[in-house]
Amino acid sequence: MNKPKLWTKDFINISLSNFFLFLTFYILLVTLPIYALQEFHSNASQAGLMTTVFLFSAIISRPLAGQWLERGSNKKVLLTALIIFAAASLLYFFPKSVTGFLVIRLLHGIGFGMATTAVGAIVADLIPNSRRGEGMGYFVMSTNMAMVLGPFVGLTAIQQWGAKTMFILTVIVAIGALITGLTVKLSKPEEPEQQVIVPAFSLRSLFEPSAVSIALVGGFLAIVYSALLSFVSVYANEIHLGEVSSLFFVVYAIILLMSRPFTGKWLDLYGPNVIVFPSIVLFAIGMFVLSQSGSAITFLVSAGMIGLGWGTLFPTFQTIAIQNAAPRKRGLATATFLSIYDIGIALGSFLVGLIVAKMDFSTLYFLSAFYVLIGAILYYFLQVRKPASPELKNQQYLKVKEQ
Repeated sequence: MNKPKLWTKDFINISLSNFFLFLTFYILLVTLPIYALQEFHSNASQAGLMTTVFLFSAIISRPLAGQWLERGSNKKVLLTALIIFAAASLLYFFPKSVTGFLVIRLLHGIGFGMATTAVGAIVADLIPNSRRGEGMGYFVMSTNMAMVLGPFVGLTAIQQWGAKTMFILTVIVAIGALITGLTVKLSKPEEPEQQVIVPAFSLRSLFEPSAVSIALVGGFLAIVYSALLSFVSVYANEIHLGEVSSLFFVVYAIILLMSRPFTGKWLDLYGPNVIVFPSIVLFAIGMFVLSQSGSAITFLVSAGMIGLGWGTLFPTFQTIAIQNAAPRKRGLATATFLSIYDIGIALGSFLVGLIVAKMDFSTLYFLSAFYVLIGAILYYFLQVRKPASPELKNQQYLKVKEQ
C-alpha cells in the first residue's frame, strides 16, 4: 500500500513560515547585543537582556497560546501571532534607548511564542500518523537551517551595510513568515467549538500533563545545548580555532540533513527508544570530542556528532510530546514542550555564565558529556517506564491502519 503523502503544499508552507520565524529570531539574536553596545553604549548585562526579555515573554505566552488553540481555531491563532510578530519587527526603527528596545523585545517574544506554538500544532495535524517521526524531523530542519543562516546573514548585514539595513531585512523575513502562514489550509476541519468541552481557566490548564515528562528530559539536555549556542565560538577562540568556529553549525546542519531521511523513518518503524538512546550516546561522545579538540578536524567532527545526536533528539522528543496528547490538545502539548525546553535554554545560558568563571570551557564540555549520559537515565524513568497513554495507543493503531 502507498504511503500517505508528506510533502504537501501546506506542509511546505508551514515549514517555510517556521523557517522565516526562526531566521528573524537568529538574525536579531546575534546582532541586537552588538547594536545595544555600539549605539547606546550599554554594558554587557544590558545587552544580554535583549535575549532574556525575548525568551521570557515567549515562555510566558506559549501556555496561553496553547490553551487558546484548544478553545479555538489553529489558523486564527497563527495569523494573530504572525501579525504581532511582523508588527513588532517594524518597531525596531524607532526606539532611542535600551528601555524602548526591551519593550519591543517583550512584544516580539509574545508573537514568537504564540506563532511557534501554533505552527507546531498545525504541522502535527498536517503530518500523516504513520509518518509523524519522519515529518517532524524534516519540519525541525527548517529551524536548524535558520540557526545556521541567521547569524551569518545578521552579522554580514550589520557589519557591511549597517543596522538600518539589518532591520529592513528582518521586516522582510517576518513578512515572509506571515505570507507563507496565510497560504496554509488545514488538511481537515477542526472540531466545532461547541463540541469541545474545555475546563475552566486555571494554572494547571495552561500545561498538558502528558507532555511534561518528555519535556523535562528535553529541558534537561537543552542546558548543555545552550552552552554550545552561547559559547562554542568563544571556546574556539580559546583553543586557537576561531577561523573555523563559524563552520561548527554548518557541519552540524549538513550532517543533520544527511541523516534526516533515515532517522525519521526509523522512529516511525521502530519507536522512539531505538532512536533516543543511541542519539544520547552520540551527543555525549560529541561533547567529549569537543572538550579534547586541538585541531579543526576534531572540532568539526564533534559538530557532526552533536548534530547527529542532539539534532535527532529534539524532533524525536517533540514528536513524543505530540503523540502522547489527544488531537485537540496538540497545541497545548507543543506549548508545554517548547516552554520547558526554552526554560532549559535560558537556565543553561545563565548557569554556564556562572560556571565558566570557575573553570575553563574544555573542562565544562568534558563534564557535559557525563551530564548528557544522565539524560538517558532520566529518559528511561520518565518515559520508557511510563505506561502508554490511550492517545498514543490510538496513534499506533492508526499508523498500522495507514500502512
